[in-house]
Amino acid sequence: MPAFDVDRIDGPAHLADLDRGEFLRSLATAGAQVRRAATLAAESALPTAGRDERPRAVVVAAMGADDLVADVAATLAAASSPIGVTHARGGSLPGWVGPLDLVLAVSVSGSATGPVQLADEAGRRGAMVVGVSAPASPLAYAVGRARGIHLPLEEGGRASRTAAWSLVATAVRTLEAFGVLAGPTTDLAAVADRLDEVAAACRPSSESFVNPAKVLATDLAGRIPLILADGALTGVAARRAGLMLARTARTPALPGQLPDAAAALVACLDGPFAPPTADDGGHDIFTDPYLDTPSTHLALLAVRDLLPAHPTPGDAARHNVAQGVLDLAEGRGVQVRELCPAADDAGPLVRLADLIAHIDFAAAYLALGQGLDPTTSPAVAALRIGTSPR
Repeated sequence: MPAFDVDRIDGPAHLADLDRGEFLRSLATAGAQVRRAATLAAESALPTAGRDERPRAVVVAAMGADDLVADVAATLAAASSPIGVTHARGGSLPGWVGPLDLVLAVSVSGSATGPVQLADEAGRRGAMVVGVSAPASPLAYAVGRARGIHLPLEEGGRASRTAAWSLVATAVRTLEAFGVLAGPTTDLAAVADRLDEVAAACRPSSESFVNPAKVLATDLAGRIPLILADGALTGVAARRAGLMLARTARTPALPGQLPDAAAALVACLDGPFAPPTADDGGHDIFTDPYLDTPSTHLALLAVRDLLPAHPTPGDAARHNVAQGVLDLAEGRGVQVRELCPAADDAGPLVRLADLIAHIDFAAAYLALGQGLDPTTSPAVAALRIGTSPR
């Protein structure tokens, strides 16, 4: 694989040649996706009674890059809703799913096998079914068989990784309509505005020394990222980072969420990809960076949320553990980067959008800086051909 070259992401001609699928342009439409999805949902057959339509529980059927929808929905519901939201990728629905429950099946293309099968099964069990996908797709037909509600997407064959906010916004509006989420938690207008702000800051014409996504991509180039999330909300962003770095930039990454991931990530600081340490466990200042360090080494990306104005003991403890991991990594000579949302009083979904948008652009620039097309992967294409029915 070619080495990362910052000239590739700063030169318009290089970007146009490498980004043949216009991945960056698609990412920049995230704000517009949210606005359009909110409009289509408002014009749909979703209920308006809210609380009267509440299901007993919700299952989000999603797979691959569409998993972000389930992750966002479950995290927001866990923080503010009496209704539990769980995730299913395929196979069979949980045994308890029945007529009192809602199954929300999502797929940009509408052809993902898992959500289609789960929508069919939900219909047989008498559950409420809502599908979000391209029109005239297998999922749309499955929702019709289940006598459910289908919400069409207008993404025109766009990759799931760049159409994520169409799915997220539609799912949020659906859960609001069924009384699972409350509007103040999910201010989609503010989400769209924040996505536009990040897209402007991370635009291709912004040079690498001022573009936050290009700076992050440069810092991660040639390294194995350990991605540490300091809580449930940032855990969604960390898992998204793991997916985008692997699938888009072809860079293996290890995401983890505090408190349980601290030991696993810190243990890597003693492994073969960590900088050599002195006898006292600290960074060895006499290490030759060209002769004594592995050719591929670690970086720690800390995805952190803002502390609330009145933090609880749990907030403070989580903040202290995260800072302890960062201090330990820096002391071992590992490059550390922090990613935080803009310092304001925005709601949780706005802060999450801020983090995810920066991550998505950084993964795209990391791929392009390595001379890779972020839209397509020959290995993934070969796998699909090799495993398709004959």
